[in-house]
Amino acid sequence: MGEPVFKRILLKLSGESLMGSRDYGTDPERIRAVAHAIKDVHDMGVEIAIVVGAGNIYRGMKGAAAGMDRATADYMGMLATVLNALPLQDALEKCGVHTRVQSAITVAEVAEPYIRRRAMRHLEKGRVVIFAAGTGNPFFTTDTAAALRAVEVHAEAILMAKNGVEGVYTGDPREDPEAMMIPELTHMEALQRGLRVMDATALTLCMENGLPIHVFNMDDEHNIQRIVSGERVGTLVKAET
Repeated sequence: MGEPVFKRILLKLSGESLMGSRDYGTDPERIRAVAHAIKDVHDMGVEIAIVVGAGNIYRGMKGAAAGMDRATADYMGMLATVLNALPLQDALEKCGVHTRVQSAITVAEVAEPYIRRRAMRHLEKGRVVIFAAGTGNPFFTTDTAAALRAVEVHAEAILMAKNGVEGVYTGDPREDPEAMMIPELTHMEALQRGLRVMDATALTLCMENGLPIHVFNMDDEHNIQRIVSGERVGTLVKAET
């Protein structure tokens, strides 16, 4: 791998990328593989912030959440991201990577509160920072949390890890066999075409701040290192020139 082209990145991990072949929950082997991939990039001298989703846990709670007030269900999802952040922190520290979890919801016994300046100081000291509990507000997704935190800590790019797809497609590749992958497009094109890069709020925030998004398949953990080394992997969503 070549020299890193980014000094600081934000990695958005979907909950599904941590569950391996399970129907829901976390797969310890999968988490260890992801942790080793993050360590490889960290060893290159790249500062890494992570936002975790909760689709792997929330998928198992959908029945319980059916008919529930939206805000209550969203808070359940935020707490579920903490359940993903902690095993990822444990796996990273077992690899020898100093890691801090910062939560947007107060869970003082297991995570620091989110404080922007403290997060940036951790990154400067070479610690990996995992942002849990989304933005701390209902009605906002972890995609929006990833865009917001990336802008706040001055990340140079968002690496958007997908589960089982190589990047952004013209349609849903699981349903449309003729859907084609798009190697490169702008934020505005993604919004206008309604493509599933991330939700519109998050995408607009990235567009307004000129923040590039690399969408890639997390099934191959080495893709993170390839992107950081300057290789073109998956889809690049960039600002208009």
